[in-house]
Amino acid sequence: LTGIWYGSPSPGTDPYVSVGGEVVAGQVIGLIEAMKLFNEIKSDLYGRVARIHAENGKLVKARQPLIEVDPL
Repeated sequence: LTGIWYGSPSPGTDPYVSVGGEVVAGQVIGLIEAMKLFNEIKSDLYGRVARIHAENGKLVKARQPLIEVDPL
């Protein structure tokens, strides 16, 4: 999905994920705004967040890596 990446549910709130935190399959990791709609992006892996590639408020493209997860 191509659109604007948001790493938290609203400005000033905690991010969905942070480096060093754990994620589970199906967990929301961020939002992509496309055509005035906010789409929840969910993890398809279980593990620890090693790196966040997407920048908050910046354009991301389809199939672009958003976060990097190391398996546990």
